[in-house]
Amino acid sequence: MATEDDVRRIALGLPGAYEQASYGGSPSWRTKPRMFAWIRDDDGALVVWVGSVEEKELLLGADPAKFFTTDHYDGHPIVLVRLPAVDVDELGELIEESWYLRAPRSLTREHR
Repeated sequence: MATEDDVRRIALGLPGAYEQASYGGSPSWRTKPRMFAWIRDDDGALVVWVGSVEEKELLLGADPAKFFTTDHYDGHPIVLVRLPAVDVDELGELIEESWYLRAPRSLTREHR
């Protein structure tokens, strides 16, 4: 079971990452100039980017107890994660992939 504190620890451990309040005041994690993860205000779900819409569909189909989406994210490679349903290792993989997809290449080259 993962928590917001786990998200924070993992996200802030990535190069160039910092925390900032998002749209409704909930926490988000960014690298200049892009956001790579945030917590939704209404349900506490984590929002992350994945490699493609196809990857998103695979995650949604594989485990709907962990992953979901809303109409707002249709057509976008973004998935919503129910934190209580994921373990910390899987959470780390999801956050790192999202960071990798959104961070400047100067940071990602150093990290991998």
